[in-house]
Amino acid sequence: MTWIKPSFLWMMYRCGWGLKEGQETVLAVEIGREGFEWALRHSCLSHHVPGLHESQAAWKRELRRSPARVQWDPERDLRLNPLPYRSLQMGLAGEAAARYADEWIVGIEDVTPLAGQIHGLVREGDTERAEKLLPEERPYPVDDEVLAHLRA
Repeated sequence: MTWIKPSFLWMMYRCGWGLKEGQETVLAVEIGREGFEWALRHSCLSHHVPGLHESQAAWKRELRRSPARVQWDPERDLRLNPLPYRSLQMGLAGEAAARYADEWIVGIEDVTPLAGQIHGLVREGDTERAEKLLPEERPYPVDDEVLAHLRA
């Protein structure tokens, strides 16, 4: 499974600023909106939610047939502490992973040096300069009907 993590700081939390073994290179992958929304529409939550899913068995069936899965994880601050709101993470498998690799990617940038620079500033206590280097992130505008099946 390939995971899309649209949040820079959540990704830094996950890869330890690019210092975790096997995660030393950090890539920013840009994908087209059409592909991302296809994945949202064809996804399932990564966990069972009573009230949203008819039953545990129904959720498991949905999970098996969905080429994408979504989980909502706490967003992170510059020190990688959890914040009181969540960011979407999306796992792609099967058809979704193939479409991602073959159709959706419109750009790839190695942001490993940026991760190291920001991390260095955070370690030095210069969070003001570190914050100015963060990639711009905005809430993703999407129709409610696209996310209705993914709200826990």
